[in-house]
Amino acid sequence: MTFSAFKNLHQRLQAEHLARHGHPLAERTEDGCELRLFAVGSYYAEVWRSRGEEHILFIHVFEKPTGLSDYLPLISLADMA
Repeated sequence: MTFSAFKNLHQRLQAEHLARHGHPLAERTEDGCELRLFAVGSYYAEVWRSRGEEHILFIHVFEKPTGLSDYLPLISLADMA
């Protein structure tokens, strides 16, 4: 699915698509929220939830690698060896 097509989906359908086709990359917390990063084709999706809640607050979608900067300290290349 293209970046534009994904962005145009309702949030529920975005979440379903991520569950089926997204590749989880990392998790972090910010401002009392739990964030989970997924790779989907040539773009990324960041799912925001209130800490301890299942309900999705929003899904931030981006293409530029600069959006990954907050996750880089969480990634260990040694784990990939």
